[in-house]
Amino acid sequence: MAGGLAALLDDVAALAKLAAASTDDIVAATGRASIKAAGVVVDDAAVTPQYVQGVEPKRELPIIRKIAVGSLRNKLIFILPAALVLSQYLPWTLTPLLMIGGTYLCFEGAEKVIELLSPKEDVEVEAPVLLAGPEAEKKVVSGAVRTDFILSAEIMVIALNEVASEGFWSRAIILAIVGVAITVAVYGAVGLLVKMDDIGLHMAQSKSAGAQKFGLGLVKAMPVLMNIISIVGTFAMLWVGGHIILVGLDELGWHAPYGFVHHLEHYGTLVPALSGALTWCINTFCSMVLGTIWGGFIALVMHFLPIGKKHH
Repeated sequence: MAGGLAALLDDVAALAKLAAASTDDIVAATGRASIKAAGVVVDDAAVTPQYVQGVEPKRELPIIRKIAVGSLRNKLIFILPAALVLSQYLPWTLTPLLMIGGTYLCFEGAEKVIELLSPKEDVEVEAPVLLAGPEAEKKVVSGAVRTDFILSAEIMVIALNEVASEGFWSRAIILAIVGVAITVAVYGAVGLLVKMDDIGLHMAQSKSAGAQKFGLGLVKAMPVLMNIISIVGTFAMLWVGGHIILVGLDELGWHAPYGFVHHLEHYGTLVPALSGALTWCINTFCSMVLGTIWGGFIALVMHFLPIGKKHH
């Protein structure tokens, strides 16, 4: 009896260790997948605040909450099942799909660079967020959710590619965790960003001179912060998109581009103390250059050639 109980306890302990190991694997895989999606996440955080420009302060957070709910619906109800089915039955489609998404990121990043370098024109842009009424708000939310669908699809496909070797249910759990965690992080950060100027104004009306000074500084810093986020998002899109294209070409059989990058990475190992950081910088720089060239080419087609003008 004692021997049977000991054996049972051993089995329970073994199962507990196995469950703990599986949990550790899922946590590690979730972390890897989330990091790979960082470029899209930064861009998402940079894009979303524009949807509440001109809105009454009391309606800003409710609108962001509605967009966040729509983003979760995109990820968990539409994109997650489709991604799991493709990875289970048509895994060969992941690389081409990822490259299509990478091309979109490169195009968006190149568009922002072209816009930054182009001469500025005084063009009055009609912003639906300035309109009043529930119909206008509904229009803003639906437009934001449609845009989010593209970014969410990119996040989920990038995450899926990172954990493609995991089992079906592990992939499902990891993608669900990544989807929820990134949505909470992005829209939580966006909510904080759009209310930061209100917080600054409130502090500026405080009786404390220090709080007033800090509040005014916060209000003045917000435009600068948003510009920094936008610039970082642009570089992140070009880097992530270029890296996706680089890896995709290698997996599809054209090894020369990634071979050239690996050759350059060798120079990073000449400084042993900084070899990891230097090789990462070399790979990132090459990916960003490729992303800029490829995105610029797509932008050229979309803007200047007859094939693209009618579709722009």
